[in-house]
Amino acid sequence: MGQGLWRIARNQQLQQQGYGGQGYLTREHGRRIPANSVSNTSHRKQAQGGIDIYHLLKTRKSKEQEGFINLEMLPPELSFTILSYLNATDLCLASCVWQDLANDELLWQGLCKSTWGHCSIYNKNPPLGFSFRKLYMQLDEGSLTFNANPDEGVNYFMSKGILDDSSKEIAKFIFCTRTLNWKKLRIYLDERRDVLDDLVTLHNFRNQFLPNALREFFRHIHAPEERGEYLETLITKFSHRFCACNPDLMRELGLSPDAVYVLCYSLILLSIDLTSPHVKNKMSKREFIRNTRRAAQNISEDFVGHLYDNIYLIGHVAA
Repeated sequence: MGQGLWRIARNQQLQQQGYGGQGYLTREHGRRIPANSVSNTSHRKQAQGGIDIYHLLKTRKSKEQEGFINLEMLPPELSFTILSYLNATDLCLASCVWQDLANDELLWQGLCKSTWGHCSIYNKNPPLGFSFRKLYMQLDEGSLTFNANPDEGVNYFMSKGILDDSSKEIAKFIFCTRTLNWKKLRIYLDERRDVLDDLVTLHNFRNQFLPNALREFFRHIHAPEERGEYLETLITKFSHRFCACNPDLMRELGLSPDAVYVLCYSLILLSIDLTSPHVKNKMSKREFIRNTRRAAQNISEDFVGHLYDNIYLIGHVAA
């Protein structure tokens, strides 16, 4: 009986000190912590106010047990919507898991048309065994070839039946494609003036302010780095196209293609003057108006002033 009373007293003493026979080994901030959580507590202490590593590992483990969503268990339209956000590389990887879904022709057709907006083959009856996935690979190969050698790239597209041997079809392809190297494209257009003519006619400058229209033009057809015959050709073609798109505005302002040509050159020179760090004395608005009206006397002072404000606020027309 004496030994039993001693055990009871000893247990009460251990419980008061935080050491119990039920596996309680320590206390933290007045709390009792089970013995099997000592290692967990040490992990928490190592975090010291940062991320709780214990909970992070626990959450990660639970997610691994749950696995990822199987797209084949979803409605087809939802699965296709999810896969439509992938690029070509990721879609190829997805086909290793969901072969039927990721190889669907509609997905690859969307990738082709979102990257190369126009191809002659889009408007033809597809040949036997045609695949948009294969077409994507051919378009990508042709674009890389074009960026190395434009003539070889165009010949590759024609040999695969992707493009027709027509300046209009080539111009539409260039206009709707953003993967072509602009330096190589500039060289190609300088040599193929027939393609350049058709490319200019694809632009619609209706109701656009002249500097903004010139910026859009140079975003598709990059200006040469130096002044010369090619730049003069580009400005001439732009001037005629801008006037053709805005006949009412031309009559109202009394502008002709020659006057628009002068204004474009003035805008380019003003852009260089205002944006170049090498030019210390920037051209003032008064000087720009005086110089421009000296070359084109029929242009109103207010209109020329608005041109200066646009370049001053927005920046270079050919940047």
